[in-house]
Amino acid sequence: MRNIRMLIQYDGTDYSGWQVQPIGVTIQGLLEESLAVITGERVEVIAAGRTDAGVHALGQCANFKTASLLAPGVLRDALNAHLPPDIRIMRAEEADESFNARFSATGKSYVYIISTGRIISPFLNRYLWRLPYSLNLDAMRAAAVHLTGTHDFSAFRGSGCGAKTSVRTISSASIDAKTAIEFMTLKMEGDFIIFRFEGDAFLRHMVRNMVGTLVDVGRGKIEPADIARILDTCDRKCAGPTAPAQGLFLERINYPFSSRYPV
Repeated sequence: MRNIRMLIQYDGTDYSGWQVQPIGVTIQGLLEESLAVITGERVEVIAAGRTDAGVHALGQCANFKTASLLAPGVLRDALNAHLPPDIRIMRAEEADESFNARFSATGKSYVYIISTGRIISPFLNRYLWRLPYSLNLDAMRAAAVHLTGTHDFSAFRGSGCGAKTSVRTISSASIDAKTAIEFMTLKMEGDFIIFRFEGDAFLRHMVRNMVGTLVDVGRGKIEPADIARILDTCDRKCAGPTAPAQGLFLERINYPFSSRYPV
């Protein structure tokens, strides 16, 4: 059996997340259905990150085992011919038999976009969280420091999370203000706040819950130092709201074997 590794990008707006579910169209489901047509096999496509409904991906990595003799580039092109245009296989290649997109990963990074501007370009509206008020960036940055390091993130863990442990390590948490976002070689002007989190792994809704809590800090509802106390409680009710899915992007998956892959 061959092991095929893929770099995937998708707009998650119209999908019920990555993972196959009894109801709803999913990224994994469409990939597996397409591969069944192309190879004649029923295969399982394993992803590095099981993104939720409405969440997007710039650098999702996945793999599957196949007896097909089709070259990786041919499989890529065939998949793209079967998939809807908001899902694209950017790259496909042979991987070692032991490679597993989920368990071989050493880290991930997520980006979340907020707009506090009065007017938003219609081309960005489905990719960010619109907030009708200003936020205190210095306070949010001070609060984000408390999220870095190794902690029990139970207070930021979404219901239904199947992870065996809620201990995670966040290596970096940054918050930047932007007056424009580049889109299709054009600059869309506005007032944007970009959150970026890098870590070894993330719990269900963890990034969205951290963003929602940091927004409460930016609004003055929570003091920056309260983040440490919230972590200590291990109680989801003590943290802020869950930020909407549409502002979240799975940016990159890190692996130990190559700086080239995924990107």
